[in-house]
Amino acid sequence: MFTVEQIEHAHSKVQSGADFPNYIKEIKEFGVQSFETWVKDSHTEYFGENGYTTKSRPQYDELAIENKVDKELFINQLKSHQRGETDYMKFCEDCAWTGIEKWIVDLNQFTCIYYDKAGNTILTEEIPH
Repeated sequence: MFTVEQIEHAHSKVQSGADFPNYIKEIKEFGVQSFETWVKDSHTEYFGENGYTTKSRPQYDELAIENKVDKELFINQLKSHQRGETDYMKFCEDCAWTGIEKWIVDLNQFTCIYYDKAGNTILTEEIPH
């Protein structure tokens, strides 16, 4: 099975959202089926076959997640990140500021779903593959 170290090495190649599809392809080849990332500290739980899971440690000091979602601003910031205009930390700060608590990536469906603190789906995106 895959390790957090393998995934973190693959993630180290990601400079912006423009690199995300290649990252997804690489970790899917490791056997990752889905993962859940928490914006507050970027800890992530990874899921594989037969109930296999592993979890990363927090990547930065906790961010405060806004209670109110600003979906329009979030989408604009996400698009900016996907064009390669911001780094990962800036993207996480933008998520927190616009009320995004976490995202779940499904590597079988090639979707990334963003959620608020109440567990509401804010945006579902298809990952280019």
